[in-house]
This record gives sequence, structure tokens and C-alpha cells, in this order.
Amino acid sequence: MLKSKIVIVTGGNGLLGKAVVKYLLSEGAKVIIAEVGVVTNKEAGIYECDITDNESVSGFLKSVYHEFGRIDGLVNNAYPRTSDWLTKFEDIEFASWQRNVDMQLNSCFYICQATLNIIENQGFGSIVNIASIYGVVGNDFSVYENTDGMTSPAAYSAIKGGIINFTRYLASYYGPKNIRINTVSPGGIFNHQHPSFVEQFSKKVPLRRMASADEIAPTIGFLLSDNATYITGQNILVDGGWTAI
Repeated sequence: MLKSKIVIVTGGNGLLGKAVVKYLLSEGAKVIIAEVGVVTNKEAGIYECDITDNESVSGFLKSVYHEFGRIDGLVNNAYPRTSDWLTKFEDIEFASWQRNVDMQLNSCFYICQATLNIIENQGFGSIVNIASIYGVVGNDFSVYENTDGMTSPAAYSAIKGGIINFTRYLASYYGPKNIRINTVSPGGIFNHQHPSFVEQFSKKVPLRRMASADEIAPTIGFLLSDNATYITGQNILVDGGWTAI
């Protein structure tokens, strides 16, 4: 139910982004990858776009709309962050906190607004914002013990929680225009993390393992598809049962 749909995926070259792009292509979608630091190759569906730069975002969206005449879907997957992202709470510089909120939460606002301004007269469209289990529940810091300094960034919980409720706002606002906005909140995607973290995290998941990115992508694709035409304003948790206990 994604055949020939024009779908933008920000951060399409990342861990989850690659899995989402792969899945959408397998379902027949025309995927537009928005990525920073790449050379635009329209034939390959790759566009240079810095989601932290409003002018870059606006120019990118206008280019895509001019090229295809519509935008059927948007996946807000890009994950920009500062180099000190993993600093422990008591050592976080306020300027760093502000910068991360600006790069992640505020950029989500802008790309949603800019996209919706373009597609609101289409009478259709779907946006999927990517959040996290830590936008829903508090952190279990025991999984970071004996991991050589790993931690969950403080800004992450604020940003992802904000994205989830912002999504509900947008869903309410744009529902009358038949535009659907939902959130997917993954839990624990395996990415060769410290072995102690993988073991400790897995023990707390009812399925007793971390997810692969390929297990998250189908839910995102479903929400973009015509199989989900009566689903909006929802936060779908794909977490192996983490938030069930």
C-alpha cells in the first residue's frame, strides 16, 4: 500500500534510516533521502539537506515538491546532536542543552511546519516522527552500569517527550485536512553497544533481546500506508515489551 508514494526520510543514511529506506523501497515507494554532508543525486533519490538550517529545509522541500508535484509522506528520523551529547547530567553546559533542543526538537517543528504548509491543500499526507521509549517512561540507569561511561542524555528525554505530544497537537490540528501525524518510539536498537549494556538491557526486555533496525521499519511503513488511514495522533511503541512492565 506504498506503491508510488513519494516519501521523504531525513537521516536516511543512519542506522534506522537505512532500514526504513530499504523497507519503503521494497514496498514500492519512491524514497527521497534528506541527508547532511552528501552530494545531491536526484536520480538516486538523495538530496543534501541540513535539518538544523531552516533555509536548507525550505529549499529542499520546494525542490522535492517541484520535482514530484506532491509529498505523500515524511519520516522525521534525523538525529543531529552535539559532540558532548553523552555528558552526565551534572556536567551538562546549559548552552549544550539549548543547542541540542534546538537541533532536534525545534528542527522537528520547522520541518513539520514547512512540509504541512506545502501539502495542506493536497487533502492527504502522512508524517511519522521518531521518538523513543524514554519519551514515555523514565530512564533505568542500571543498564548503564559497568559500561565505561555510557549514559542516557538528559536532553533526550525532554526532546522525545516533546515530540510525542507535539505529534498529538499536529494530529488534532490537521485531522480535518485528512493529514495524519503519528510517532514511532523504538526501544533499544542494537548497534554494537558495550557488551555490558547489551546484556543488562536485554535482561529487562520481556523478549530478552534488543531490536534490529529492520524490526522498527515496518511499523513506520505501515503508518505511512493506506492500511493506516484511520490512525493519527498515536505513539506506537516498538520496544519488545519494555514499557509493558
